[in-house]
Amino acid sequence: MKQTDQNRQSQVALQNGSVNCYIVATGGGFFLIDTGGSNRREEVEWELEKAGCKAGDLKLIILTHGDFDHTGNAAYLRQKFGARVAMHRDDAGMLERGDIFWNRKSGNFLIRALASFLFRFGKSDRCSPDLYLEDGQDLSEYGFDARVFHIPGHSKGSMAVLTAEGALSPATCCLYKDRPVLNAIIDDRTAAQASFERLKSLKAIIVYTGHGQAFQSF
Repeated sequence: MKQTDQNRQSQVALQNGSVNCYIVATGGGFFLIDTGGSNRREEVEWELEKAGCKAGDLKLIILTHGDFDHTGNAAYLRQKFGARVAMHRDDAGMLERGDIFWNRKSGNFLIRALASFLFRFGKSDRCSPDLYLEDGQDLSEYGFDARVFHIPGHSKGSMAVLTAEGALSPATCCLYKDRPVLNAIIDDRTAAQASFERLKSLKAIIVYTGHGQAFQSF
């Protein structure tokens, strides 16, 4: 866990197993970027409460894509904290139907068969988003000085959040291995490469990934 102090907001990076989630505190409340898997729910819940987040304080749960290890606690945390769930509509069916391969080009048969078991994404973990996010959308109307960007490739509805202070999180189409590289798990390589180049153009000061370590720009 690490915390970066910023002028108007602070961001806590929570490693939920191998998945990174991000708690952002602002003067207007808290925002959670991704929720981790339901099999490690207590950790996410504990970190939110440790940060001082109580019922009514969590303004928005932003899901960067529909994979279960990132959406597993969305329905639960929405109910507990009274937050709204937001994501791109191109991944919404994963959350609503519990199908990790919804709207994807293809899927490994074995992974498809084991996905729900491995991530424990049962019917109680499914829900419909309260908000659909669009490319370039300004989140300041919700109290979060940030914009979201559509970066398809890992999935069709993958998104990244860029704060006014220059923190980008999480960049689902890339990982850091001595240098930024494309994520090995890609649904559309052409789209992912275009998204990777777009992320570079955003000129973020620090990039937080969905898995693995953060890095200083591209």
